[in-house]
Amino acid sequence: MRTDLLGLTTDALSALTNRGLVKRAGREAAPDLRTDADGTVHGDFAGGPTASLPPGGLDAARCTCGATGVCRHVVGVVLAYQHRHAGPAAGPPAGTGEHAQAEGRDPDPPDWSPGQVSDDELTARIGARLMTAARRTERTGYTARVRRATAADPAPQVELATATVRFLIPGDLGFVHTDAVAGSRDDVIALAVWAFRVADELHPGMQEVRVDVGGEAGMGGGSGLERALGLAGTVLREGAAHLGQGWEATIADVRRRLDAAGSRWPLLAVGDLAEQLTAYRERSAHYRPELLASHLAELHARHRAVTRPGATLRSSVLGTAEAAETPLRRARLESLGCRIRSLGDRRIAEIYLAHSDSAMVLVLRRAWDGDDDGAAPARRRIAGSTLAALATGNLVTESAVRSASRTVRLATGRVSRTTVSPSRGDWGELSPSLLVTDLAALGRELDALTLRPLRPRVEAELVRVVAVSEVVAMTYAAGDQRLDALIADQAGNTATVTATHTGAAPGRLDSLAAVLAGEEGELRFVSGVAGRTAGGVVIDPIGLAAGGRVVVPDLRPAGGSGPLAVAGTDQHDPLTAVLIDIRGLLAEAAHHGLSHLPPTYDARLATAARRLDTLGLRRIAQAVTAFAAARSQDSGEAVERTWIDAYLRLEVALDLT
Repeated sequence: MRTDLLGLTTDALSALTNRGLVKRAGREAAPDLRTDADGTVHGDFAGGPTASLPPGGLDAARCTCGATGVCRHVVGVVLAYQHRHAGPAAGPPAGTGEHAQAEGRDPDPPDWSPGQVSDDELTARIGARLMTAARRTERTGYTARVRRATAADPAPQVELATATVRFLIPGDLGFVHTDAVAGSRDDVIALAVWAFRVADELHPGMQEVRVDVGGEAGMGGGSGLERALGLAGTVLREGAAHLGQGWEATIADVRRRLDAAGSRWPLLAVGDLAEQLTAYRERSAHYRPELLASHLAELHARHRAVTRPGATLRSSVLGTAEAAETPLRRARLESLGCRIRSLGDRRIAEIYLAHSDSAMVLVLRRAWDGDDDGAAPARRRIAGSTLAALATGNLVTESAVRSASRTVRLATGRVSRTTVSPSRGDWGELSPSLLVTDLAALGRELDALTLRPLRPRVEAELVRVVAVSEVVAMTYAAGDQRLDALIADQAGNTATVTATHTGAAPGRLDSLAAVLAGEEGELRFVSGVAGRTAGGVVIDPIGLAAGGRVVVPDLRPAGGSGPLAVAGTDQHDPLTAVLIDIRGLLAEAAHHGLSHLPPTYDARLATAARRLDTLGLRRIAQAVTAFAAARSQDSGEAVERTWIDAYLRLEVALDLT
C-alpha cells in the first residue's frame, strides 16, 4: 500500500501543486486504478489520459495528457487512491489531521524528525553536485529556525535565509516542499535536514528553536569589519555636527568592501549610518542622535561577537552565508500594508507581503525621485499594477524573487504573470507565527529575542498582525506629532499603537485616527512592526483591516480626522526615565563628537553615574564611570572603547526594561 499517497492532506497537495488544481481534480470523474508490483499507481481516465505515479514524489509522475509538470489527472489519481483505501464513507485517509478531527480527537503529530534522514538518502534525492554545494554552505556556517510538527501543522519545517522547507510525509524526501522554484535551490533540503539534526541534539523537545549549523566560530583573526570600524571611529570622534565633507566617498568604499565580503548585516548597518548622516546634513526630522549612536555601537558589537574567545558563529552575526536571491514557486502573497519614507528628495515605498507558504513577511520596495506625497504615490505603477492595489490586495505571482534579507522583487518579462485582487483583510487565517491573538505571548516572544545589536537584519522580522478586541483610548502628543492608541486583545492584555507624522505621508495620523475611532467600520486587525518600549508592547502600524477592506494610512490624503485628546507629558517609570536620559547624554558624544564636547560634559557624566548607582544599576554605572575616566586621561582609543561599552549596556538595559 502507498502510505505516502494516503498521508497527503488537502493542504499538502495544495502546497505541492496549487489549490485550484486540487479543486479541479476533485471535480473530475474518478479514474480506474491499477498498481504495479513496484508500487507505481496508474489511473485511466475516461477519454484517454493515463496518469502514473511511481514512488518518489509527485515530480516523478507522468501523464499522457501532455501537460508540463503535475496536472489535474495526477492529483486525481492521488485522490482516487485515498478514497479507495480509506473507504467510501471514511472521508480523508486514516492518520491525517482531517480524519482525526472527524473522529472528535486531536490529531497527534508524527513521531519522526527530518534529522533521521541519512546523507545517502539526501544524495539520492538532490544529487552529488547539490550535496557539494550544501557542504560548502555548511562549512561557512548558517543559521536556521526549526519548527517541529504539531497537531495543527503536522509538517516539520525549517526556515532558512533563502527558502522555507517543509517535510510533508514522514521519511519520504519525494514529498518535501520548498518555496523556491523546483530544482533551483534543492540544496536547501540538505541544509534543512542538518538543521534538524542540530536541533534534535541540542534542543530536544523544543517546539521552535533557532540553531547555528556548521561553520567555525570566530575563524580567522579578524571580523572583516576593520574599515567599517575605522569609519565608525571617525564619526564618533568628529560627530555628525563636525564631520565636514568627503564622508560619502569613504562610506561608499566601506560598503563596497562589505558587499564583496558578503557581510550583509554590517553592510545594512553602514547604510543606516549613512542615512542618519544625510538626514543631519539636510536638517531632516528623521535624524536622531540616539539612532546614529546605535548604528556606531552595532558595528562594534558585531565585531566583538565574532572575535572574542568562544565567539558566536560568524554567519549569524555578519550574515556571510546569505545567498543573494532565490526565485519562488507560484506564490500567493497577501498585503499587510505599506510604509512611505523620505530620504532627502527621494521617496521610498515598502509594501509588506505575507507569504503563506513560508509563514513570513516579505518586503517589496520601490524608490523614486520627487516630492509627491499623500495620495499621489498610490497611483504609481509597479509590476503592471498600482502601488495602492498592491498595498491593499492579494497577489498571485509566478515571477517573485526573494532575497536573503526577505525583500522581494517581481520580474516583468513577457512570460512572468502576476495578478492582483482586492483584499478584504481576512487576516485571521494567517500563520500563527504572524497572527497575534495574545499580546502577553507577543511580549514574551519579544523578550526572548537575541539582543538587538546582534540580531540578523532581516526585513520585516517583527511585522505582526494583531487581532483587536477593543480600542481603549487614543491621545495625540502635539509636540512630537505622535498619535498613541491603547488596544486590547480578548483577554484584556494591552499594547500601544503609535504613529508619528511625516511629510512623506501627511494623511497617516488622520486616517489612523479615523479607523481607530470606528469611522470606517469595525476594526478587526492592525498590522505593524512590533517592539518594546519601557516594558510595554508597541506596534508601529502599516495597515488596518476594517469594514471589509484593508486601509493603508500612509497612502491616504491629509484631513478628515476629528478632535483628539491631547496627551500630557510622557511619564516613564523612574528607572526607564534615567536610562533614557543617560542614553541621550551618551548620544550627544556621537552628535557633537568626542573631540568637541562642551566643558560641562564630564560633570554631567559623573552625575549620571551616581544616579545609576543609586538605582542599583552598578555595572552600567561602572561603564559610564570608565568612560569619564578615559576622557580625563585623554586616551583616544580608550575613550572610544569605553563609550561603546557604556552605550551598548544602556541599549541592552532599555531593551530589557
